[in-house]
Amino acid sequence: MGALPVFRWRLAPDGYATRRQLRAQGLRPGGQDVAAQLERSRRRRGPLVAYLYRVEMAKPVRPMTPARWAALAKANAARRFCPECRRDAGYVIPPSLGMCAPCAYPDTQHAA
Repeated sequence: MGALPVFRWRLAPDGYATRRQLRAQGLRPGGQDVAAQLERSRRRRGPLVAYLYRVEMAKPVRPMTPARWAALAKANAARRFCPECRRDAGYVIPPSLGMCAPCAYPDTQHAA
């Protein structure tokens, strides 16, 4: 395989798309290799690079099966569970805290 074509940021020709752009169209790369890349120069660091795929070679996104929906629901429920107080926090616990807000800040009570 030769060198990839390189385009400047926002100047890629029609028929190319990033993974996110494909997903927004209900598509996925489908096993194809990267067809080109975008580069955006930066002052003090290397360029930002985005990989592009051919839209006509993309395949439709696979539909969610009942088993995948169940696994996703279970994973999201685990993210709501506080390991400190062992309760459902009612929201996804931020990874930066690692526990629900009342456990992370026990001295701060609702002052109203």
